[in-house]
Amino acid sequence: MSTRKVSFAPNEYYHIYNRGNSKQKIFLCRADFQRFMDLLCAVNTTQRFNFSDSLKGISIYEQNKGPRLVAIGSFCLMPNHFHILVTPLLDDGVTKLMQKLSTAYAMYFNEKYKRTGSLFEERFKAEHLKNDRYLKYIFSYINLNPLKIFKKDRMEVGFRHKKKAIEYLQKYKFSSFSDFMGEKRLENQILSLKYFPTYFPREKDFMYEITTWINFNQ
Repeated sequence: MSTRKVSFAPNEYYHIYNRGNSKQKIFLCRADFQRFMDLLCAVNTTQRFNFSDSLKGISIYEQNKGPRLVAIGSFCLMPNHFHILVTPLLDDGVTKLMQKLSTAYAMYFNEKYKRTGSLFEERFKAEHLKNDRYLKYIFSYINLNPLKIFKKDRMEVGFRHKKKAIEYLQKYKFSSFSDFMGEKRLENQILSLKYFPTYFPREKDFMYEITTWINFNQ
């Protein structure tokens, strides 16, 4: 097993990512994406969470939880990988979150699809965001990830249709893009933006940043 070179420290920011073993898809349907997002909220706590409790009709987003392990600033789920921006709130919070998240989702996926073996590629990857400029960029990078699907399907036009690219991002519900655009949904509770610099105080500030990067990549 590879040794991670990044050490996690309070008040520092990290780009966390991982993908399916041998680049296999880890989300095969909408329910899989939703399960991972639910887990992203449910297991980010010092308390133990049992999904069977949600069968009682109480949404996991409405259940009382203990202190969070990390604050999440942004996320995006793609068919065969995911990205999460975090800052630790407790000692070893990042590692504990990722252990709980990866284990819980792999158990769900393997049981659902009657498979065995590792779902993810070894340990999750982590990148320390050491300066303000790079941290701000990561917000855009993570939320722009779905355009890899958009552009792949439209190679002949690329990003020339900027309006359609933005519309695609708005319709892609497996990222934090909707949250930054002010959409009210239960998944808003995944984010804890008060622990991050206020780069985008208004929706139009976030949209300006996203549009700038789309224009840059034409």
